[in-house]
Amino acid sequence: MKVAVMGTGGVGGYFGGLLARAEHEVTFIARGAHLKAIKKNGLRVESHLDGTFTVPGNATDDTAEAGVQDLVLFTVKMYHNEAAAAALPPMMGPETAVLSLQNGINNGEILSNIVGEDHVMIGSAYMEGRISEPGVVTQLGPGIAAFGEMKVGISRRGEDLLQRFQESGWRVNLHENMPGMLWKKFAYIAGSAAFCAAANCVYEEMRTKPETRALIQKAIEETLAVGRAQGASIMAGSLAWAMDSLDRFPGQGRASMAKDFTDLRPVELEGLTGTVVRMGRELNVPTPTNDFLYAILKPLAVRIEALHAGS
Repeated sequence: MKVAVMGTGGVGGYFGGLLARAEHEVTFIARGAHLKAIKKNGLRVESHLDGTFTVPGNATDDTAEAGVQDLVLFTVKMYHNEAAAAALPPMMGPETAVLSLQNGINNGEILSNIVGEDHVMIGSAYMEGRISEPGVVTQLGPGIAAFGEMKVGISRRGEDLLQRFQESGWRVNLHENMPGMLWKKFAYIAGSAAFCAAANCVYEEMRTKPETRALIQKAIEETLAVGRAQGASIMAGSLAWAMDSLDRFPGQGRASMAKDFTDLRPVELEGLTGTVVRMGRELNVPTPTNDFLYAILKPLAVRIEALHAGS
């Protein structure tokens, strides 16, 4: 396949790197020092599951230079969605699939507005990963991906991609109800990541304190209620799955959003808790726990945004 990775961070670098190692024609879309290092030395992937390997430095910051692709892995942070989506058209052909592997719940709709719903697939990644230095991405945690169509059902292209992904070493599942899968992950991530950032603690600390655990569960319940009010295909057992995910996260680990707050890096607050709050208001679904978390985190998020706008 011809594959472009739109956003060569931890997720895109890891999964795109596996495809490149399997000799698919992968182009990494990157910027700045990261782009220069990939062009010079290739992309180095340091994975606790797959070892350390380096793949060819086919990289650019110009999607027109990349040309038409069979698949685009859309793995940018949500605050880059609009700009990154606007750069997709030069890579789109009649059969091009754009697969979002992101946090959040409305990335598919944003992409559909640019390239058309028929081209868009949705998914999620379960891993810890980031750019550790220019030209190098690290992968920790499960390293698992899930994907499927925007609507409930299994497609031929999904089955074809599943085979290609598995042959390339992805730990991946194709889901019939990927919208439902996204909602339960979104509920879990939005609640736990916001608490991790607000409390500035590791997962073992917050999940073992009964008072904190109860509030995390409440935040997750509110998010699932928003999804039901919207008419989403919420899966039975979503709350239990989310709480189990909370318990399985590495005890000394921290959510990526919490790390970004600590490092004063741009954060995905608006795409996570902010989206729960806004959708709750639109649908008249009370979200008091998420409202509180959003209000606590918003001032620092605004300060970080201003810091980076001025840099």
